[in-house]
Amino acid sequence: MSSKQSFYYQIEYLSKSFKVTAPDFPGFGASAPLTAAWSVSDYCGWLESFVKAAKLDKPHIIAHSFGARVAFKYLCGRPQLAEKLVVTGGAGLVKPRSVEYLRRVKAYRRVKRLFPKFAEKHYGSAEYRALPPLMRESYKSIVNEDLREYAAGVQNKTLLVYGKNDTVTPSGEEGEIFHSLISGSRLVIADGGHFCFSEKPEAFNKTVYEFFTEK
Repeated sequence: MSSKQSFYYQIEYLSKSFKVTAPDFPGFGASAPLTAAWSVSDYCGWLESFVKAAKLDKPHIIAHSFGARVAFKYLCGRPQLAEKLVVTGGAGLVKPRSVEYLRRVKAYRRVKRLFPKFAEKHYGSAEYRALPPLMRESYKSIVNEDLREYAAGVQNKTLLVYGKNDTVTPSGEEGEIFHSLISGSRLVIADGGHFCFSEKPEAFNKTVYEFFTEK
């Protein structure tokens, strides 16, 4: 449900020192809607084609939330595809399911067999219910893939920035785990929540600029 516009402050600031290319993934923002359900691998393949078409040579990458899933898979074992990686609010973990969660899934499947429209309208997160049908199928495929092994295969210099008030991808969970998996990575806990980069852009931009320009 997001778009490249959420990076407005980063595009404006970093364009003063770098060539900035900010795409919307298919199904997001101003890009065309999906014609089939996509997985993380499909988005990874699209990103590789986009980078080649845009003639980007070892770009730095900034990835937020779902974008981190794609970045981890894209760079795993292939450090030559990019220079440095910045992940903010990065997702990609499948966490243990609570008893309440499993109960709701069971109830959803039972209701869906009898009243599919009612089930789709009343079950799942608000984010999930707001998605068009194909994006819902993509969503289910994406959130049920654990990206730990791909994160562990990232060899690029990596900066992880997580908002201390992030309830979507908490720094004490995703942040710490990806920090432990990505060799040599740096973890910064910033003011703000899941969109800390747009909530506190000055601090975020300064941190990223210093990371990109340090030797």
